[in-house]
Amino acid sequence: MGRRGSSSDDPLFQEGGAPGQPVRGGQAPQPRRDTARHLRSSKRMGWLKIVAVVLACALIAGIGVVVVKVMGLRASLTAEPLNLGTGATGLPVDLSTDPVQILILGTDSRDNTGGAYGKDPSSDGKGNSDVMMLMNLSADRERVTVVSLPRDLLTDIPTCEDPQTGQVYPAQEFAQLNTALSYGGPGCTVAAVNELTGMEIDHFMMADFNAVKELSEVIGGVEVCVNEPINDTYSNLVLPAGVSSVQGEQALAFLRTRHAFGDGGDRGRIRAQQSFLASMARKIMSEGTLTNVPRLYNIADAVARNLTVDEGLTEITKLLALADRLKNVDLGKVAFVSLPTSLYEPNPNRLVMDEVEGQKLFEILRNDGDVTAGSKPEPSASPTEAPEETEEPSETAEPEPEETLSFDPSVQPVQVLNGSGAEGRSEEVVEQLQLLGYLLSAPAETVAGAESTSPATQIFYSAGFEDVARALAEELNVPKANVLSSETRYGVTVSVGKDFTTGEKLDPTGGVSGNFTGQTADQVTCQGSGGF
Repeated sequence: MGRRGSSSDDPLFQEGGAPGQPVRGGQAPQPRRDTARHLRSSKRMGWLKIVAVVLACALIAGIGVVVVKVMGLRASLTAEPLNLGTGATGLPVDLSTDPVQILILGTDSRDNTGGAYGKDPSSDGKGNSDVMMLMNLSADRERVTVVSLPRDLLTDIPTCEDPQTGQVYPAQEFAQLNTALSYGGPGCTVAAVNELTGMEIDHFMMADFNAVKELSEVIGGVEVCVNEPINDTYSNLVLPAGVSSVQGEQALAFLRTRHAFGDGGDRGRIRAQQSFLASMARKIMSEGTLTNVPRLYNIADAVARNLTVDEGLTEITKLLALADRLKNVDLGKVAFVSLPTSLYEPNPNRLVMDEVEGQKLFEILRNDGDVTAGSKPEPSASPTEAPEETEEPSETAEPEPEETLSFDPSVQPVQVLNGSGAEGRSEEVVEQLQLLGYLLSAPAETVAGAESTSPATQIFYSAGFEDVARALAEELNVPKANVLSSETRYGVTVSVGKDFTTGEKLDPTGGVSGNFTGQTADQVTCQGSGGF
């Protein structure tokens, strides 16, 4: 029987299931056409042409080496069931042609760490999910959307059965999402996220501490930016102010810390994780890693030893197929979005989903839509529905009033800090802001210990000045990902970075649309703990 997505009789290079796998309904599964779910590709692995008989033996030997290496990677992977929920169905998915949803998990399990990260009873065995990201690969191969799910999020967890022990974990209402991993494994987290989002996850990948360290080392480090020196005794993250390249233990500490950034909660950590991944995407794309097969193999080798995947991803060629469809995606269309949340009033250390904005986000993903700035809104009515008739505006109709500011710009305390490296830049920006009506604008004194230059322009505001900061961001074209709260200075501070050495506005970059928070991979962001 032919297998979906296969261009070879060799099972090693086929996209379908295991040899002899039963097919539902007696028919071969077909690639899904539903654009609300899955992707398509015209690329197929081809055979090398033998151009001379004298080279035949060398060629066959070379193929043998490749097969041995790929089989070695396959043997390194650990596989577990995709969905432990009782209502799990599962649909066939073509990794080359359908929209694909992949749940990416990071476990805080201390197993096999030799006690290097302390002892935490809640992290015995499978542990809890330190990182939960839902990645959507669009059907047109042009977009990647990664939604960060807070570990402190309260939601429903369905009944799950541990596939190894047979223990059944009863359904729970309003439980912490990251604990689902301990109820039988990643398949329970998949079931919980399916219930939360109304989607159906196709695959999962779960990495442990060692995977993060080894990946960061094999790609030669990842650049991160912090606004002030960091010395976090909880995660052992130690960084000077400014830009640093982190790998190994420091890369892991950067992703794990929650005390060093923001208010010490989950939101600050998620922002740092998104910044790290955006930086890693920029590096990988700029170095052509996704088209460099030997380097791609080295990355797969580093990760596979510490990676757990669902049973449908155990073929290494499927993982390589995912890399293939990522290689030409524009960085401005790689979006990292935070799940819209609010504080849970009975316990401010926990979060609940903002139902309106959260469901809006998931509706876009269910329709394989775009969350980046400038994208067209999803239609709310079906194409067959006639648009409502609207009255023609009369010639005497009053024009709509222009939007006015909710504050008087002439009395707002605005300081401009020069982190651009260009002499006199703060004075130039001050002059521009005064022309815009911000008459109290003035150059700021350098904060002791702060780095003299910053890669990105940022706007900081203290309590009560958020509207001013957002208005200034719009005037200067500063991405909303770089508009941050801070109590170090009073009022608003514009920190001019190396991306704004000339001109009246920043060059436009990507960003996420609407009320969503996050960033695109073409944006550089810096982290802080409420200061800068």
